[in-house]
Amino acid sequence: MKKFSIVIAGGGSTFTPGIVLMLLDHLDKFPIRKLKLYDNDPERQEIIAGACKIILKEQAPDVEFVATSDPERAFTDVDFVMAHIRVGKYAMRELDEKIPLKYGVLGQETCGPGGIAYGMRSIGGVLEILDYMEQYSPNAWMLNYSNPAAIVAEATRRLRPNSKILNICDMPIGIETRMAKILGLSSRKEMEVRYFGLNHFGWWTEIRNKEGKDLMPQLKEYVAKNGYAVEGEEAEDSWNDTFLKARDVYAVDPTTLPNTYLKYYLFPDYVVKHSNPDYTRANEVIDGREKFVFSECRKVIKNQSTQGCALHIDEHASYIVDLARAIAYNTKERMLLIVENKGAISNFDPTAMVEIPCLVGNNGPEPLMVGKIPQFQKGLMEQQVSVEKLVVEAWIAQSYQKLWQALTLSKTVPSAKVAKDILDELIEANKEYWPELH
Repeated sequence: MKKFSIVIAGGGSTFTPGIVLMLLDHLDKFPIRKLKLYDNDPERQEIIAGACKIILKEQAPDVEFVATSDPERAFTDVDFVMAHIRVGKYAMRELDEKIPLKYGVLGQETCGPGGIAYGMRSIGGVLEILDYMEQYSPNAWMLNYSNPAAIVAEATRRLRPNSKILNICDMPIGIETRMAKILGLSSRKEMEVRYFGLNHFGWWTEIRNKEGKDLMPQLKEYVAKNGYAVEGEEAEDSWNDTFLKARDVYAVDPTTLPNTYLKYYLFPDYVVKHSNPDYTRANEVIDGREKFVFSECRKVIKNQSTQGCALHIDEHASYIVDLARAIAYNTKERMLLIVENKGAISNFDPTAMVEIPCLVGNNGPEPLMVGKIPQFQKGLMEQQVSVEKLVVEAWIAQSYQKLWQALTLSKTVPSAKVAKDILDELIEANKEYWPELH
């Protein structure tokens, strides 16, 4: 059985240890000969890599391990690039969230002005990694789960149309895992789903079990009362609120089940009212997962052992192995991916990057037909896809006007005046990261 070489781009991320543990847990299904970490911040990566090196020594000593900031060393001889980069790190995420809140607009990592700011930073970073892969390992595939996935996917469609990159998001997977628990199933893989939308902006239209039984009525009854909140499923307060709020999002269109992120577009006033402008989600993460992961990694390095270590497998991320396996072994697994529409949604822009079920094999994804979508969803999606396209056009043309238009068009922003005020402050905050706008 062939063994694969993988580079995780964003090696200094707090998600990296969980992904490494998850990959090691699936070695029987997806054997690895070499695992590399790559990050352009060597100091940050050093701590994560130090712990990962010990994890590998204990669990899979025959897997070669490399941590580097040298692109040639990182991207040479790899089969898969798994990318989860955060350009500007949490310091910039904090500004993405806090600047809009000053103007009474929601501050969120991937939605609204914060998502647009993050998108403008991410495009260059993702293209750089894609170019390194094509230079040093032209036959490799890039599995990209860097946010904001919608803007990044549109940028790669426009600027690297022939690249072997697959854009994927774990949010629908997280929600489907909750759905499986609600239904009393052992795994989300016992469900066959039909879903359509944009990234962080979609709806389930059908959920059946393997025997074809319709599971939607049972799920809808539950979601109408509880949203996606599940007894005994631990989540931070901000996420608990989001899972619960899904019941109000569901009420807007009870013929479908919504992605949780629609909360930000359909109830932005509620989100602003329930936000603390001095302590946002970025602060929660800095004080929570960031501190936890780095202190656990330091502990592993100090003890030269994982004994008593609380780092855990990111089972959530097992979809990355499913995706890599589907390409490597041509499994034709059905997965939700972000792909060019090309008529899959028949009454929607064929060039839009949509999130829909695809069968995945060694040639990449084969999108499944969705057909016509209802007017409500179509209207929302046309507005949002236009925002995403304008952001990418602004980045390419270095256009202030286009970025102002993108912010003005966002459903989260009340007026062109507010859009301009936020944009001017975001430009100032992102001087190091954005192209200069004219």
